[in-house]
Amino acid sequence: DEEEEEEEDSSEISASDEDGSWIAWFCGLRGNEFFCEVDEDYIQDDFNLTGLNGLVPYYDYALDMVLDVEMPMEDSLTEEQQEIVESAAEMLYGLIHARYIVTNRGMHAMYEKYRSASFGRCPHVFCQGQPVLPVGLSDLPRNYTVNVFCPRCHGLFFPKSTRQANIDGAYFGTTFPHLYLMTHPEMIPVRPSQQYVPRVYGFKINQ
Repeated sequence: DEEEEEEEDSSEISASDEDGSWIAWFCGLRGNEFFCEVDEDYIQDDFNLTGLNGLVPYYDYALDMVLDVEMPMEDSLTEEQQEIVESAAEMLYGLIHARYIVTNRGMHAMYEKYRSASFGRCPHVFCQGQPVLPVGLSDLPRNYTVNVFCPRCHGLFFPKSTRQANIDGAYFGTTFPHLYLMTHPEMIPVRPSQQYVPRVYGFKINQ
């Protein structure tokens, strides 16, 4: 199975060179279903990228890769540096993504995913399959992986997919689900009225 996954991953990577944009390729990778496609004009506005050059190595190369800017990278970078740039491009896109999804356009893109339960559903029985929203426990990369937040019970859970569970939580940030629900109060579900009561042979357990 691991060999098959490696073959799939390599074919996905090579496919990125053939057609479509880098952003569409990245968001289409298996395990990246939580990401929406950030508008290129948003990325091209330097104001939206303030401070990111200090967090991402090979920043200019990474930005060019995300925006599909043609450049003779193979001539100036070693294979090891090229791999670093590819990793940096994913990190840069993730950090831009966290900023984009708290804008009106970004929230609209995430709404479509939320409506179709692309982020998964709450495992809590009394939440009755409530769709969840992605959230990070830190806005700084490499601290925590992404979690999902249930708007009904306010519980925090690991994503169901192990691939998604390895995504950096900073790529979604600490603000998104809460600002989303504040902006769209009509999307806030009623909290479950039922609560599980532990019993032994039918008798409630004293807490």
